[in-house]
Amino acid sequence: MRNSPAAALRLSLVLFSVCSVLVANAKAQTGAVEAGRKPVVVELFTSEGCSSCPPADALLQELEAQQPVAGAEIIAFEEHVDYWNHDGWIDPYSSAEWTQRQQSYVTLIKQDAYTPELVVDGHRQFVANNPQQAEVEIEQAAHGVKTDVSIAAAKPDSKGSRRFNVSVGKLAGNTPGDVAEVWLAVTEDGLHSSVIRGENAGHLLQHVATLRSLRKIGVADPGRASPAFAGDPLVKLDSHWNVEHLHVTVFIQKKKSREIVGAASTRIGG
Repeated sequence: MRNSPAAALRLSLVLFSVCSVLVANAKAQTGAVEAGRKPVVVELFTSEGCSSCPPADALLQELEAQQPVAGAEIIAFEEHVDYWNHDGWIDPYSSAEWTQRQQSYVTLIKQDAYTPELVVDGHRQFVANNPQQAEVEIEQAAHGVKTDVSIAAAKPDSKGSRRFNVSVGKLAGNTPGDVAEVWLAVTEDGLHSSVIRGENAGHLLQHVATLRSLRKIGVADPGRASPAFAGDPLVKLDSHWNVEHLHVTVFIQKKKSREIVGAASTRIGG
């Protein structure tokens, strides 16, 4: 039996309403999952002068873009060390500061620095050639207790600088005798190099979340309920950086154990 036009219209409206509810529920569930993700800082120590590093760079890009670990919000840092700046190629993104940061990690486990190395939340260190291990370590880190951190852009103070409102909740997992330092990092996506010498000669290397600057902005007070720290740091932007590709991240790191117990990130441009 054929349906009348009016009946068909009623059926279409019912189906549309059902679909709308399903879509709304799906979006709500997706939002709930995203809201439930815990920040995990994943640092890659790398170099354009290291032939083993490009696959690790690609892994970091995949982790940051795809966010494949349930329950984890992966915040990536790509830190270019300077001890590979020989054999004809100087990494333009390398810094002795990032080499020193890596050394602060490897000293804890009494080993020599190497690339590529992944460090997850400051206390899980391993060779960055195993995607499965990376995901396992990130998942475990996401199960830890985290300190709430919030960061929001404020009105720019002047040309070439931006101010951010930062707040840190009650310090979680406080360790007596250790200090919870508050750090601010600026990273840039989309950087690349056409390497013409050294172990990667002839290759175009792509980078993500390349660390541009890092500075301590304070200390979280374990004796305070909330906020354990609050501030409005000014971020000075280098004219060579692409503002549209910049992120600013605030994270809490214990000075002695190096464990990262909280983080938050936001885009500067766009």
